[in-house]
Amino acid sequence: MELLYKEESFIIRGVAFDIYKQFRSNHKEKIYHNACFIGLTNKGLKAENDKRIDVFFCGKKVGVYVPDLIINDSILIELKAKPRLLKEDEKQFWYYLKGTDYKLGFLINFGAPDGVEIVRKVYDSARK
Repeated sequence: MELLYKEESFIIRGVAFDIYKQFRSNHKEKIYHNACFIGLTNKGLKAENDKRIDVFFCGKKVGVYVPDLIINDSILIELKAKPRLLKEDEKQFWYYLKGTDYKLGFLINFGAPDGVEIVRKVYDSARK
């Protein structure tokens, strides 16, 4: 089975590791967010910051999700800067994927003292 968005996934992971190498776990989330945007666009990916994504039920808007980054109109990225990822972080990330049309997402935590945490999830509505 071919990896979904293989090249983009490789670039995203590489940029995350490069950022962690330089900054470690000592900064606020916004610093990592800005660095990700710069790193990913420098590698040729299209990145959108804080894109508002409307959520609908029965044809009516019921809310808005605002993930940190959308890459190439196809990959969702949520960033954290915490000592460790919590269940709430993973739930939020899962709901972003489930409630949108994106099939691939990355939850990246730069706050862990022993290295960057990267969760890559594929959401396929056929596997609900």
